[in-house]
Amino acid sequence: MDSLIPFTTSGSLVDCVDRKMLVILRDGRKLHGVLRSYDQFANLVLEDTVERIYHGSAFAESWHGLFLIRGENVVLLGEIDLDREEDVPLKEVDYNILAAYHKQEAENKKEREEIKSQILYEQKGFCKEGGEGDGY
Repeated sequence: MDSLIPFTTSGSLVDCVDRKMLVILRDGRKLHGVLRSYDQFANLVLEDTVERIYHGSAFAESWHGLFLIRGENVVLLGEIDLDREEDVPLKEVDYNILAAYHKQEAENKKEREEIKSQILYEQKGFCKEGGEGDGY
């Protein structure tokens, strides 16, 4: 049956349906959920979705449930190996504990990117194109 599906960007997702996936978005969020559907624009529907944040060797999850993702916001989509998922040496903690660290890291990254952009503009002749979320 696979030979009947034309190979296109979204057509290659057919094998991923009903599997647990990791989706990284342009804004840096990392979502884990079961891929239930997609369309020709690679818009995705994830079920039982959680957003994970990381700090050091700890992670925290925030429940989102059913999640619709516009295809243009997807940076990476990968299948999670259920047999090896529990082998990752990370400790789960409460979301509220890591939220402050995560927010601070995001602010620090934004400051570094602004400094880098300014240097590239002033010293190397790069232009100031792009906007929020164009970091990838």
